[in-house]
Amino acid sequence: MSLELFNQLEQKVTDTVEAMEMMKLENEELQSENAQLKQEREEWERRLQSVLSKFDGMDNSSAA
Repeated sequence: MSLELFNQLEQKVTDTVEAMEMMKLENEELQSENAQLKQEREEWERRLQSVLSKFDGMDNSSAA
């Protein structure tokens, strides 16, 4: 194998490793963002359920 081919292979391996490291960092950021969004969604669901239960309470008290 010529030195030029080896240099090209080495550069491609280096580029691939760097791309994988960037993807890993991006994946970690996305996982963190996803966890935060899940937490926010759960909070919204809890608050919505609270509001809906208040409406149910109004319906039940007016029917009595």
